[in-house]
Amino acid sequence: MTGFDTIRYERPAEKVARIVLDRPEARNAQSMRMLYELNDAFDLAAQDDSISVIILAAEGPHFSAGHDLRETDALRVVTDHRRIGTWCGFGCAGAESQMAVEKEMYLGLSERWRNLPKPTIAAVQGKVIAGGLMLVWPCDLIVAAEDALFQDNTVAMGVSGAEFFNHPFEVGVRKAKEMLFTADFLTAAEVHRLGMVNHVVPGDELESFTLRLATRIAEKPLFALKLAKEAVNVAQDNQGRATAMQTSFAYHQLCHSHNQQVHGSLIDPGFLRATFGKGQK
Repeated sequence: MTGFDTIRYERPAEKVARIVLDRPEARNAQSMRMLYELNDAFDLAAQDDSISVIILAAEGPHFSAGHDLRETDALRVVTDHRRIGTWCGFGCAGAESQMAVEKEMYLGLSERWRNLPKPTIAAVQGKVIAGGLMLVWPCDLIVAAEDALFQDNTVAMGVSGAEFFNHPFEVGVRKAKEMLFTADFLTAAEVHRLGMVNHVVPGDELESFTLRLATRIAEKPLFALKLAKEAVNVAQDNQGRATAMQTSFAYHQLCHSHNQQVHGSLIDPGFLRATFGKGQK
């Protein structure tokens, strides 16, 4: 399909759609335009009754370096685009504008994708940093290449964690704290042991393995798949996930506001000095 600038939409097999992040020159850093295009593609697949399973993949050596900190027209893109929710205040003063943008684009989209009425599978290679986790974690299944590395470095930025704060539910409480406190990468083998990913495969088998898994799932009745997914998601929410997500998002916004008051920027300037030009959130 055509019409997308930052992603590709493919039909690799019967009943299967594949959405591919396609900014390899930027390590698939997530501009606002990419996130809206990704949402449009998810909608396209979700509303197509001939599709039963959606694969999320990425072009290039790295799945995603996170939010695009070099983006210069982010607020304009969000303001000009049709809303995906009912949030407002994008042009307001103080903390309201930043919170509105992140409520719409980060927490809002990740939650929306988590609840798509069809099974989703992330096929992940290379580095997955902070905002990249917010693309992977909403997916129902994750297949990782052996070289995959996962990191949330937001505490190093002076922020309490990524906006989609699913860490304790992905790797457990102890490892979630270590992951945040140290900003160390977790390997594919580690997160497989912790239950965050379903399978680890050689890099040259990532695409074929994921497609075989998707086609097996696509053989099942779609209505049963939808309801099985919803039942598991409700079980997780009943464990406190939804409340924890809202609390952590509020803390994230408090950190941004604090940094803005103290440093004049949303994140700690020490992080910017150390990584500017190569570090994506």
